[in-house]
Amino acid sequence: MSDFHYEEEEFTSQFNGGTLIRILQSVRTHWKWVAGFMICIAGVSALESFFTYLGKRIVDDAIIPRNQEALVQLLGLYFALTFIFVVLVFCFIFLAGVLGQRVRYDLRKKVFEHLQGLSFSYFDKTPVGWIMSRVVSDTDRMADLVTWGMLDVTWATMNIVVGLFFMFTINWQLALIVMALIPFLVRVAIWFKTKILVEYREVRKLNSKITGTYNENITGVRVVKALRREEGNLKEFDDLTSTMYRRAFRAAWLSALFLPIVQIISAVAIGAILWYGGGQVSIGGMTIGGIQAFIAYITFMMWPVQDLARVYAEMQQAIASAERFFSLMDARPDIQNKPGAVTVTDMRGDIEFENVTFYYQPEKPVLRDFSLKVRQGETIALVGPTGGGKSTTVNLICRFYEPKDGSIRINGRDYRDYTLESIQSRLGVVLQTPHLFSGTIRENLRYGRLNATDDEIVEAAKLAGAHDFIITLEKGYDEQVGEGGVLLSTGQKQLISLARAVLAKPDIFIMDEATSSVDTLTEALIQRGMETLMKQSTSFIIAHRLSTIRRADRILVIENGGISEMGSHAELMRQKGHYYSLYTRQFREEQALRREHAFDVLSTDGENGSAPHTNGRPVPLPAGD
Repeated sequence: MSDFHYEEEEFTSQFNGGTLIRILQSVRTHWKWVAGFMICIAGVSALESFFTYLGKRIVDDAIIPRNQEALVQLLGLYFALTFIFVVLVFCFIFLAGVLGQRVRYDLRKKVFEHLQGLSFSYFDKTPVGWIMSRVVSDTDRMADLVTWGMLDVTWATMNIVVGLFFMFTINWQLALIVMALIPFLVRVAIWFKTKILVEYREVRKLNSKITGTYNENITGVRVVKALRREEGNLKEFDDLTSTMYRRAFRAAWLSALFLPIVQIISAVAIGAILWYGGGQVSIGGMTIGGIQAFIAYITFMMWPVQDLARVYAEMQQAIASAERFFSLMDARPDIQNKPGAVTVTDMRGDIEFENVTFYYQPEKPVLRDFSLKVRQGETIALVGPTGGGKSTTVNLICRFYEPKDGSIRINGRDYRDYTLESIQSRLGVVLQTPHLFSGTIRENLRYGRLNATDDEIVEAAKLAGAHDFIITLEKGYDEQVGEGGVLLSTGQKQLISLARAVLAKPDIFIMDEATSSVDTLTEALIQRGMETLMKQSTSFIIAHRLSTIRRADRILVIENGGISEMGSHAELMRQKGHYYSLYTRQFREEQALRREHAFDVLSTDGENGSAPHTNGRPVPLPAGD
């Protein structure tokens, strides 16, 4: 486990309404649901305050004067309002729950759609764990804020406003005393919200790193086990979680400290009411029920204030989450359709690189003034040292990246004049590390062409050499592949990946080390099957085994950002340059492996007194050098 090299954005500005407004805008399309539950919660809040006032009326107008008729009327009103209160509680809980799910769905759908449009470069530099944290936990916090958070704020605000109204109705002097306490509470809240926001921003950042660490260690568990990195990983993970714990602990401590302060203010207010109200009762300025109602309002009002403090603390978390969520949503793809880009339906034609320069980092150019013309239907093989620019060349053809300088032309036209979607829909790409999606083999094969028939799927699998192993599986083409194809071997995944590309009937076909994990016999079968496809498409092949590219029309040796050698296999062998050295060295290594295998077979069978053989066939011993 290693720490991420990706640097997260720093969100250190003070809280402002801009982010909150953007969060609230996420519920605009659901305004009817919002209005419904806001009306319901406002009604609940108003009734809660009115019940206290009604209690005053029962004491002053019915119990003390022993007015039985008034008592019956007031109790009847109380039970009628209680029924309405219960209905409103049910409605706002139901509406808030539905709204929360709708908001979650919308946020996750938007971010998923947005991720589909981002360029390769974004995913190259952004950890998967960081993205997943935005998609899952941050959207949850935002949805909670615009539903239950909004509900709590509405409830608390209405309780305070309606409570003050009834307090002014009972005794305006005492109501003014209570109002005088509100600015002090606001000032305390401002101080606390600043401190809490800083802490929760750090918590969210650390949470992203922890999520990413989980992802890296789960997906790379084989490497971790092989290199015995368990203890080192555990220590690094413990450092991250300990730091997050300390930050979260401080944030929780600050949030909890606010509640005792509110309780102290509440006690001071009640003491003032009892002191002032007791004197008013003796001179007839207040009733017993009025003092009781006032104390109830003070006590009751402090709960909404405490609730606002809790919501505010949670809102800091939501704001910190939203800042990171919107940083993802504000990311723009490096590659976008230019104004007036046209849709291309046929990409069969010449492909030309004109003085192309490309780099991932400005100080380290990968291709320099690279020029190449590929004729329609030609098969081009790319070989050369690691980092020389082979994969970059095919990535540029796929328009995963675009040239920093120069141009790439297809059919004589700069490919940036075509829409990105129409170009990539005409490509067939098979990468060195194949990726399959959860589901069946049939579903994975059909992924690149959803309207393909079962016969076309089988034909493509046969062409790619995948059919023979598929039919040996218990469910054949309906066999589950598992997450990422984990239930299949790497070689089997590559065969399915090849068949998927074949089924798409691409105009441009690209194989990047696509046969690196299959045996030589299977590779030979694939090569024969690919010949038909390559005659119909312009093909680019990157292969470690040079024996797989002998039949290419042209072989390019890519090194130091340019083409050092170019020609057919025979032509390059006659030149006795870099390709000749690579090929002969690899050929000798393969011959040595064959000799070693034959020697092992001979030794084993010689001990048993039998002739050397493999699978029942005699094995000719290699001739001497």
